[in-house]
Amino acid sequence: MNIFNGFESARGISNPVVTTGSFDGVHAGHRTILRRLQKLAEMIGGESVLITFDPHPLKVLYPATIGKNLKLICSQEEKLELLSKTGIDNVIIVTFTLEFSKTTSEQFVKEYLHDILHAKVVVAGFNHHFGFNKEGDYRHLWGWQEKYDFIAEEIPEQEVHHETVNSSMIRQAISEGYIQRANAYLDDYYMVMGMPAPANIINPVTPGLMRIMVTEPLKLLPPGGIYAVSVREGSSYSRGMVIVHKNKESETEVLLDIFDPASFSLKKSLSVLFHKKIRGAVDFRSKESVLALRSAKDEISELIF
Repeated sequence: MNIFNGFESARGISNPVVTTGSFDGVHAGHRTILRRLQKLAEMIGGESVLITFDPHPLKVLYPATIGKNLKLICSQEEKLELLSKTGIDNVIIVTFTLEFSKTTSEQFVKEYLHDILHAKVVVAGFNHHFGFNKEGDYRHLWGWQEKYDFIAEEIPEQEVHHETVNSSMIRQAISEGYIQRANAYLDDYYMVMGMPAPANIINPVTPGLMRIMVTEPLKLLPPGGIYAVSVREGSSYSRGMVIVHKNKESETEVLLDIFDPASFSLKKSLSVLFHKKIRGAVDFRSKESVLALRSAKDEISELIF
């Protein structure tokens, strides 16, 4: 997967088949769009292209209202990791600013999709809007096909378990601790990536407990509790247990116990994939926490994943 920062560096892509969007979570609906993108690219001997944005447009456009408390399902690193697994050819990361937000939908199509990328097919998801004041949609793309020499295609609304998939539903599932529901919507595992660091908590059940340094301040984390996870570092893999809790400074910490740590260098970023919630919040000051952790660890060891 090729990663470009900005449009200018992405010149020369062969017969681009393009879609745009934040793609936070790279969920099941996103994946349907990307699969269609790749199929169309294969049909015309071209390359699939996702244009995405950083920071999230809502944070820039509505910093005092809906963007103020917006949490992200994925950090940029996590999103690129998930996108790389989909097989998409190219990702263009556009820095989203107030100035860029004033680009009209037709300007966007002309200046970027046509003049720079020379897009052959433009794919829009169901109810997708773009451009200044969200004025552009599939109807506009359809009307500009001949003028800007591309084919427009719309992806219909997607459903998982008879429920419409969108990022808001996934955020709600994660924030309430319904990890398995979130995973179904994502069509993958909810993931946290970060560097391991020593934990400030000593517990006889988890002597190797470490803290995951989550570098994205807007990362959405699940509520306090004990979670069954799998952990990856390159080709190394292990089951594990995560404890999400509040530290003395009332900051949310992600504490990790890797069950088989021998093959891990612990000098690289770890990918922690959440499978299910096992227990509620743990108070490390109580004696009951030792029993809760031991019981949870035994239960996770017997799970098949």
